[in-house]
Amino acid sequence: MLKSKHLIGLENFPTSDLNKIIDTSFKFKEILEGSERKVNLLKDKTIVNMFFENSTRTKISFTLAEKRLGADSINFSSSTSSVKKGETLKDTIQNIDAMKIDGAVIRHGHPGSALKLTQYIDGAVINAGDGSHEHPTQAILDMVTLKEKFGKIKDLKVGIIGDILNSRVARSDIFALKKLGAEIVVCGPSTLLPSNAKNLGVNITYNIDEVLSWCDVVIGLRIQLERMHLGRIPSKREYHSEFGLTYERINKLKKDIVIMHPGPMNRGVEIDSKIADSENAVILDQVLNGVASRMSILYLLLADKSQKL
Repeated sequence: MLKSKHLIGLENFPTSDLNKIIDTSFKFKEILEGSERKVNLLKDKTIVNMFFENSTRTKISFTLAEKRLGADSINFSSSTSSVKKGETLKDTIQNIDAMKIDGAVIRHGHPGSALKLTQYIDGAVINAGDGSHEHPTQAILDMVTLKEKFGKIKDLKVGIIGDILNSRVARSDIFALKKLGAEIVVCGPSTLLPSNAKNLGVNITYNIDEVLSWCDVVIGLRIQLERMHLGRIPSKREYHSEFGLTYERINKLKKDIVIMHPGPMNRGVEIDSKIADSENAVILDQVLNGVASRMSILYLLLADKSQKL
């Protein structure tokens, strides 16, 4: 189905595989919007969701995608597992693999954990976020949302605002957007921009108004409040004033732009409620597209060749 056995990240992921996932996502979106909403394309497949970090949208989205495809879905939580007793990640994974699973979805705080997982299990591995490295399935649902909205991604002007330094979403979005021919500008405080940002092939600015007047789409990133103690931004109020997607900023534009956010949102910090809930925002579309795109990923990685969509 795909050239790739796993989905670890988008930096070196084949563009043909990325396009195939996006195109197939629209077929699953039609199914989700129909009356049945379920297809047994992964019947007899067993998938374990291994979440070593807290998650709401991603975990529920994968679980729902698996159920809609008819797979047996098992949710693993590190907080109630033998990891708490000192068991290593390797032993945990090998014990789970010994139970004959077909695939694993992993979210972990350490970069490279998803790649490491491929050494210990025979099934397909899907990265649901590994530290500050990548979050490829979030980027794919973002690409689906953009293509649904604009009919294309090539030549779109996309601004990414916020904590680029720590954002795995930003990295995966940048890799995906570049592969698909979009133009990208990143913006945020200098303390939240990586020193190698230019090496990622994006333009950089510290002026959010310049970005908003230029772009077709803006992706606001969550300010990671748990990192506030590091002193990377003076205060939430000052960040909101300098880099927030405020009603005043958006309202004064002489054009409509599309507003995206991967969630969870800090309303009143990176985005005003009035903007998050406006007609320009496609944030809830992203959520539904997340289920469709994850169905597409699971199907293309795990389905038997005889299971045709």
